[in-house]
Amino acid sequence: MQIGMIGLGRMGSNMARRLAQGGHECVVWDRSPGTVASAVGFGARGASTLAELTRSLKSPRAIWIMVPAAAVDALIGELCPLLARGDVLIDGGNSNYQDDIRRAAELSGAGIHYLDVGTSGGVLGLEEGYCLMIGGEPETVARVEPVFASLAPGGRLPAGAVAGRAAGLAAAGLGYLHCGPHGAGHFVKMVHNGIEYGLMAAYAEGLNLLAHADAGLKTAQADAETAPLANPRFYQYQLDIAAIAELWRHGSIVASRLLDLTAAALARDARLAGFAGRVADSGEGRWTVQAAIDVGVPANVLSAALYARFDSRGRGEFADKVLSAMRLGFGGHLEQSG
Repeated sequence: MQIGMIGLGRMGSNMARRLAQGGHECVVWDRSPGTVASAVGFGARGASTLAELTRSLKSPRAIWIMVPAAAVDALIGELCPLLARGDVLIDGGNSNYQDDIRRAAELSGAGIHYLDVGTSGGVLGLEEGYCLMIGGEPETVARVEPVFASLAPGGRLPAGAVAGRAAGLAAAGLGYLHCGPHGAGHFVKMVHNGIEYGLMAAYAEGLNLLAHADAGLKTAQADAETAPLANPRFYQYQLDIAAIAELWRHGSIVASRLLDLTAAALARDARLAGFAGRVADSGEGRWTVQAAIDVGVPANVLSAALYARFDSRGRGEFADKVLSAMRLGFGGHLEQSG
């Protein structure tokens, strides 16, 4: 089918390429002319303006937006005067699901349909496909289902597919699912990313413990301010962390794509010297924890993983200074260097 793609960043460009490879007519636009030219090189049709993109698509149009969440509302504002009743806008970025509910209501007044599609797969999606979590009206989802099927790992519609079957297990088994009404797609993707935070933190903490399993081989400082290592003989292992990460990829219950990426990074540089360790969070982890608070369910691991990211960026430094100030005040304890 014909599809417009707006936003040709790391994921948008690869998604347009996968759609073109799947036989879809893909019309693309990006604020960077160079990325549009690159897309033309793999078979997409380029547009120099949003107006040209909309003119190039037959009505009713289907347009996929793949831009940062903060830019979606402004982009929709630019697009709306160029659209007509029956057109479909698809937000495949990481928007807040509450914004999706609002946008869908606003657009419905003009007869424009809206789908929110949580998209997972990153830079690996071009070859391996994307996991798609879809929110919106069943009829609208059915119209665009061939696009979802091509982007997903299965690369095809389910056997015997009929309109409206994107909500079934057959579609889920191929990598896409109509999760529910407006906002449901990004709600599921939000929780997906919250889980990702927790999984990443678990790998990072476990590997860090392995990296410090040689503590008993090091000369410990002996003073009143430093708790001694009680049994140095129990911590005298100099472990090959890169090899252990690779080992766990084969037959272990903790094997995963995240571990694959970790093992590859450690194989390139076992000390990860190219990283400062300041871990960003793009919003989904915060929204997940907020949702857990709103509905009153425990999310201990996901919350701790989010706070660890804050700490990695030095946001806990003042709290640490307060602790040192209190220790100095009540016991005369001086900070230790190193």
